[in-house]
Amino acid sequence: MSEDADARRAIEAVWRIESGRLIAGLARMSGDVGLAEDLAQDALLAALERWPRSGVPENPGAWLMATAKNRAIDLARRGKRFEDRREQLAREAGMRMAMDAAEHEAALGEPGDDLLGLIFTCCHPLLSAEARAALTLRTLGGLSAEEIARAFLISEPTAAQRIVRAKRALREARAPFEVPEGEALDERLPSVLEVIYLVFNEGYAATAGESWMRLDLCEEALRLGRILAELAPKLPEAHGLVALMEIQASRAAARSGPAGEPVLLLEQDRARWDPLLVRRGLAALERAERLSRGAFGPYTVQAAIAACHARARSAEETNWRRIAALYDALAQLTPSPVVELNRAVAISMADGPEPALELVEALASDGALDGYHLLHSVRADLLAKLGRGEEARQEFERAAAMTENARERELLLARASAQRWSD
Repeated sequence: MSEDADARRAIEAVWRIESGRLIAGLARMSGDVGLAEDLAQDALLAALERWPRSGVPENPGAWLMATAKNRAIDLARRGKRFEDRREQLAREAGMRMAMDAAEHEAALGEPGDDLLGLIFTCCHPLLSAEARAALTLRTLGGLSAEEIARAFLISEPTAAQRIVRAKRALREARAPFEVPEGEALDERLPSVLEVIYLVFNEGYAATAGESWMRLDLCEEALRLGRILAELAPKLPEAHGLVALMEIQASRAAARSGPAGEPVLLLEQDRARWDPLLVRRGLAALERAERLSRGAFGPYTVQAAIAACHARARSAEETNWRRIAALYDALAQLTPSPVVELNRAVAISMADGPEPALELVEALASDGALDGYHLLHSVRADLLAKLGRGEEARQEFERAAAMTENARERELLLARASAQRWSD
């Protein structure tokens, strides 16, 4: 591999890690999420131009921030984004003061987190739920429009339009970059919880690329979830979401084999599950259940499902009937074809593949999951259990063709190949 290719891969890795913090800091300074992303992209272009020659700097995040700040000051001086000289000078002075304040807060490690402010800004009530999620995944997770489109099962142009329109709406409304308080916090928390979990899911099972997981996104989502739970200690679903993420994150080390290949849940070495994260997750679930007083929300129910796996000492000891019942409850709270697909999996483990396959066939006929590779993966697994190897092979291959994650594709193709020997 050439030095230029090595440098590009290094830059891509740095960007994945630093882009969220970079955009968040710039958004607080400028008060404009769209401008912040433009400045961050300018810094990325500068890195792509310079780092292959000079090498990756010792502190790449600081280099990107400094480059973006210099670009912002240059724009202010040239007056390209401001109406008159007075506004130009005021904005330039304000940005300089914000930079100093941001650096001071970073040094102190204050909990008033730029990333948290970015999420609340991206989840502003004036935006639709779909726009909030797309914008946050773009700015915080650094996902492309193509990756976001796959995550939401929509077209790439639709995803790109959502992002552009969301940034324009925030700019035109002059939405403040802030973490709200009181009733405003309560009103905006549900959408923020949804977005944080979407970010976690993208890290837990990456929609595209060479890696099965993006642990940086999982860790970022967990950190932000914990901060939210501290901000709203009496909100059950904040603790429910933290519980869900803690328990799922506990499996990270066991979800990949020696060569980075995916390892499915029932095949994982449970000794490799992180006991600290399991304990933290179960404790958060207990808080959520206590605060809910029986009226569990969707994150608390999903955390209870995850807890069933965490409490089982082996895959064989998993209480699948309880999991199926919890999916019934989840389907009542948040009806969706994906929930129904997961419920079918639980039913297959509790009652066998025949009734589960009936549910999956109904979902396939409905068409709501067209293009969703896991529908075909689940159908293939059920067909294999019923001894219908050739049909299972075709479904595994169909699922493999739909996923953009290289590791997942390899797994699905391997399972397809195994069906040739089972007939």
